[in-house]
Amino acid sequence: MLHSLMLQRITIMKNYQILAIALLALSSCGVRSGSKTAEQSDSTKSVADTAAIGKKLTAEISIKDTIKAGDSVLLKFTVKNNSADTARFCKWHTPFEPLMSKYLDIKDESGSEVNYKGAMAKRIMPPPADSYITLKANDSLTVNADLLKAYAIDKPAKYTITYNSTGISGLTVKQSISFVYIK
Repeated sequence: MLHSLMLQRITIMKNYQILAIALLALSSCGVRSGSKTAEQSDSTKSVADTAAIGKKLTAEISIKDTIKAGDSVLLKFTVKNNSADTARFCKWHTPFEPLMSKYLDIKDESGSEVNYKGAMAKRIMPPPADSYITLKANDSLTVNADLLKAYAIDKPAKYTITYNSTGISGLTVKQSISFVYIK
C-alpha cells in the first residue's frame, strides 16, 4: 500500500512538471503588441504584431515541382517589403537562420508527417535585437534551405509543405506548396 501511494505521488509530481513546462513553453511563444514604453529598447522588443507585419511584409515559399532522390530538396523562402517604410521581422523559425526549429509541416500524399530530425533551439524571450532582419522599403530578401538536412524525406511520394511559425517570425505564408520526390 505504501508503495502504491508513493507511485501515485510520483505520477502527480510528474504531471505537475509536465504542466509547468507546457505553460512555460506556451508563454514564451506569445505575440505582443502595443506601444513602446520608455524602459523598452529595441533589443528587448518582443516579436512584432503579426497583423502589422502582414501589412508591410509578405513571405512566399517555392520549390521545384519534381526532385530526384540524391538531389538537394531546396526550399526558396522570400520576404518582400511592400510598403514605403522600413520593416523588420524575427528570423527565428525561418530559413534565415540555420535549421534550429521545425518551422515547416511536411506531409506525404497519405497525410503522414515527415519526421523532423534537426535541432530544436531553446529561446530567450523577448528576442534580442540581433534576431531581427530589417528590409528597406520595396525591398526583398531570399534564402534557400536544403530540407534534407532536417527532415527525413526518403521515400518516393508527393509532399506538401506548410509554413507553421507565423507566431514567432511574424511572417505569414498564405499557400502551401507541393513537390514530387522520385527515385
